[in-house]
Amino acid sequence: MSRVAVIFTGGTISMETDSTAGGNVPRLNGAAILARTPGLDEVADVVAIDRGMTPASHFTFPQLFELAAAVDDAAARADIAGCVVVQGTDTIEETSFFLDLVLRTGKPVVVTGAMRSASQPGYDGPANVRDAVRCAAWPALRGEGVVVVLAGSVDAADDVTKTHTSSYETFRSLNFGPLGRVDSDTVRIKRRRAGRRRVEATMAAERVHLITAHVAMDGALVDAALAAGSDGLVVEATGAGNTSALLLDACQRAITAGTPVALTTRCPAGRASSDYAFPGGGATWVRAGAMLAGYLGGPKARIALAVGIGAGLDTQHLAGLLADPA
Repeated sequence: MSRVAVIFTGGTISMETDSTAGGNVPRLNGAAILARTPGLDEVADVVAIDRGMTPASHFTFPQLFELAAAVDDAAARADIAGCVVVQGTDTIEETSFFLDLVLRTGKPVVVTGAMRSASQPGYDGPANVRDAVRCAAWPALRGEGVVVVLAGSVDAADDVTKTHTSSYETFRSLNFGPLGRVDSDTVRIKRRRAGRRRVEATMAAERVHLITAHVAMDGALVDAALAAGSDGLVVEATGAGNTSALLLDACQRAITAGTPVALTTRCPAGRASSDYAFPGGGATWVRAGAMLAGYLGGPKARIALAVGIGAGLDTQHLAGLLADPA
């Protein structure tokens, strides 16, 4: 039987309702979650690794690098077939993509969590953990990079998005669809990833700011970010990469001053392009020196830019990291 390392970090899956606090709070460590997960011994031999109970919205870049090191250390063991990371769902689309960028292992790495706490009816944590362990032990997922598994769906870290605040099926791959599904005791893979972004990094730029374009927008937020010492900017443009001319003007000043700027779309799916050439259109952003982020949405583009800057990449290599893999 395969052996899988399960690394517990906290999140809703570790929470119970506290009447004094007035809501869900962290209480369950790895052993307590595993005790609520029947049938695991029929799937794999689980090695539990506890790394605290941190709400997903509290993660810092140093903590994420520590988590990545813990995953790589576990995966380096000859007796470990794959790894599962258990965390809060709020930032899974960012943290799973972070791990996808920096992990060295080629073994399956699966990120999962829960949409209901252990005190709520329909607690989905045990089923998700069981499915995630099955995927981590599944040889066909070797070399596919980091995947997210909740509600039976297997999704690539570079595409998956949290689309609903509370639905069990919140995680969707809006551009390319899921890689597959967990079906009873089988993992059914429907497609393979076209490629994977990778970067050697031990730190990330802390001040990469994400700015969403909207109607009647000027460059005040960009100027404020630069005044605060911004290391880089990601702009979520409207549509296929278009903004007001004033927002572009502010970002052009930033680019001229040496601040990297990436352009993506605020749309849930699709990508920014250079199709439009009016002032503030995508073509004028590219001419100004902005880097297109492929199919990466704003939060993922920010992760890539922050890690790339932390790795010391120049503009050419940052653009290559942001672009879709060939």
